Amino acid sequence: MKNNNDSLWARCRQLMWEPMDGWLFVALMAVYVMSMFLLYSADGGDIGRLESKTIHTIFGFILLLAVARIRPQTLSNFAPPAYLLGVLLLLGVEFFGITVKGSTRWLNLGFVRLQPSEIMKIALPMMVAWYFQRYETRLRWYHYLGAIGITMVPVALILKQPDLGTATLIMASGLFVVFFAGLPWKALLISAIGFLISLPLLWQFGMHDYQKTRVLMLFDPTKDRLGAGYHIIQSQIAIGSGGFWGKGWLNGTQTHLDYIPESTTDFIFAVYGEEFGLIGNILLVILYLLILVRGLFIASNAQTMYSRTLAGALTMTFFCYVFVNMGMVSGILPVVGVPLPLVSYGGTATLSIMMILALLMGISYQTRRH
Repeated sequence: MKNNNDSLWARCRQLMWEPMDGWLFVALMAVYVMSMFLLYSADGGDIGRLESKTIHTIFGFILLLAVARIRPQTLSNFAPPAYLLGVLLLLGVEFFGITVKGSTRWLNLGFVRLQPSEIMKIALPMMVAWYFQRYETRLRWYHYLGAIGITMVPVALILKQPDLGTATLIMASGLFVVFFAGLPWKALLISAIGFLISLPLLWQFGMHDYQKTRVLMLFDPTKDRLGAGYHIIQSQIAIGSGGFWGKGWLNGTQTHLDYIPESTTDFIFAVYGEEFGLIGNILLVILYLLILVRGLFIASNAQTMYSRTLAGALTMTFFCYVFVNMGMVSGILPVVGVPLPLVSYGGTATLSIMMILALLMGISYQTRRH
């Protein structure tokens, strides 16, 4: 009987642990545990969002376990239909979307409210990686233009919502694949120069007035203390008042007096900085850097072009979301609607980040098996 139990335990352990990448799993669990304490505090001691986040995370782990065991080359076959579905859902937002605070970004499907742009965090880099793998042995300059075209279709639809922050980051996820596919440095330099030259036109014709205001508030938020500059001012006060050690869990005055806007979602890092201080911020950054370094290591050891470009792009996309959120809350970047990965509340965002980690673990798992 004991041998049977041992055998059953060994099979369960193999099923659960075998596809896991140890470094990613440890970092993921550490950030998740920290986020649960933080969300409880940010929500004023209410367990409603805590329960929802737990459910989202359980579904995320089930997704992670399932996806991590699938060969990346098998998953690549789903890239075109996933990309097409994402584009169709974005078109659905254009005609049937739900408007919240002036932005139309969600679809109500009856049983769930879905933000299609989150799907594109995964579908777009998968599609561009699939595209490059298809032409791997005969890449020409026009294939890079084709990849940029694939990238710009969903970006244009997201810009219409309007959601400049998410559109920019999703565009970056596609362009990262182009870079890892071997984009010549000359082309990269020319593109960067072209982008800089086009900035005045983008400012004049491509940005809404509220987006321009957010950029201007970056330089002097005190010009509109109770309006456009309020978010930055309050988050900076919260982070600064945390000092080195922080005020302690549940003791953040800015948080519990409701001065911090969107404290459970986009500005949850301000809550963290106030309660856990500089030392807590350093710990969180170290965990994120662990995910970044491990992801790039997985990309460098991947065996196929699809796996290499996808792992590199997903890792850098994860890093960009972390950098933009922390920069936004700290006041060094304009305010955009970008959640802090694995920490902010949000079902679709949680599942999309878990999917990113699942794909990275799947690529790592297949590398270890060969």
